[in-house]
Amino acid sequence: MDNFRSHQAQLIATALAASAATAGLIASYNAYTRRAKRKDLNDEVLRSIQSNGSNFNIQKLQLSNSEDGLSFPSKSLESSGNMYNEELIREQLARNYAFFGEEGMKKVRGGAVVVVGCGGVGSWAAVMLARSGVSKIRLVDFDYVTLSSLNRHATASPEDVGTPKVRCIERTLKSVAKWIEVDARVEIWRKEEGGVLLEGADWVIDAIDNIQTKVDLLKYCTDNSIKVFASMGAGAKCDPTRVQISDISYTIYDPLARSVRRRLRLLGVSSGIPVVYSTEVPSEVKLLPLDEEEFKKGPVKELGAFDDFRVRILPVLGPLPSIFGLHIATYILCELAGKPIVNPLPIKARRKLYERLWKDLLHREEKLVGHTLNRIPLDEDDIALIFEDIHRGRSVIPPHEVPTKPALVRWDLTQPLTLKNCVVMEEKDTVKHIEAWYAWLETNDDEALFSPAGIWGSKVNEVVMKRAKEIESVQEWRA
Repeated sequence: MDNFRSHQAQLIATALAASAATAGLIASYNAYTRRAKRKDLNDEVLRSIQSNGSNFNIQKLQLSNSEDGLSFPSKSLESSGNMYNEELIREQLARNYAFFGEEGMKKVRGGAVVVVGCGGVGSWAAVMLARSGVSKIRLVDFDYVTLSSLNRHATASPEDVGTPKVRCIERTLKSVAKWIEVDARVEIWRKEEGGVLLEGADWVIDAIDNIQTKVDLLKYCTDNSIKVFASMGAGAKCDPTRVQISDISYTIYDPLARSVRRRLRLLGVSSGIPVVYSTEVPSEVKLLPLDEEEFKKGPVKELGAFDDFRVRILPVLGPLPSIFGLHIATYILCELAGKPIVNPLPIKARRKLYERLWKDLLHREEKLVGHTLNRIPLDEDDIALIFEDIHRGRSVIPPHEVPTKPALVRWDLTQPLTLKNCVVMEEKDTVKHIEAWYAWLETNDDEALFSPAGIWGSKVNEVVMKRAKEIESVQEWRA
């Protein structure tokens, strides 16, 4: 019996050893195969660089390659070469698969996105969509790369200067994701032929500079039930903490968003469009002036490549457009994967605060003038500007604390209510402010002699005057 058991144990040990050896051989073979595929892929890339140049000589590409097509190119994975098969694609996208899961990534990889406007914002959005697995991307832009584009464009290099922006993005996308289908169009989007360039899109990215074309695109997409995400103004901004996503109806203070929102409202569109924007007040930088010689040539508007497109240069800090583009790409990826960002933080609670501040200011003005008012010269965007950006959410009265119950009031009660003549206080201080005004009137006949500095002191008055100068710079920008 003992011999039998010993023999049985030997057989089991032998079987286990054989299984382990087999498993080791299989693992070794798989590892060898994977290394071989990687080597073949690397060799292919090196051969391409040696034969085509480090930038793939994009200048030699003919513009007619894909301009006449009306849909995304029909190209299978196999046409990219068997070396970059599904196994390698999944390995490249492994972190995305881990985040979205199998079903989510199936939707992402099956998605089609059209990027209209391929400058600083659009180029970054396109690159990250491609890196994250979106397999069909159409690029639409009539513009060409310039030296000044290089401070913010995601893919352009000095060798690309003078070439279409969509071409240098196309080159990068195809080098990063060899399986991707890119349809590059050196065209301008116009509402008359709008459907052609948007055909087959699951999402459209509006990264257009021109306000009217932007409004036309958003209106067209809304009317035709095409999902669209819009980028608002990234120019003349520098604070990344102010960049956020919200519905266009929630945009708080952005000159471009404000203009677009108003024009869309006139066309019957008041909400339903997600946007990325900044609540930062534009800094003191301005549109760079044109040389006097340019004015002598004739009407300035004729200097543009197309009617209504701006010809003066807007100062742009390079990282900000990229942040906008990355916000857009992230939002659309989550939407495609079926894991949407359910509640973007558009500072909704703050919006309610601005509404309350506006209503309180209206009632305060009614008491001052002695009759009912239907409106005041300031809207909720102005209230947000005064409270957040001019007074930093703090009382104008020392020690300039954050009010527990903030309120707005006219500073100089002898002057009309304006952006410059409106300050933030604790509500109890507004009561003191107005009561002091009434008390002064009882003993003085000439209103013009009243000065709020007599209530709060000259240092507070200096702070108010300093804030008024800040508002002047903002008004110059808005003009």
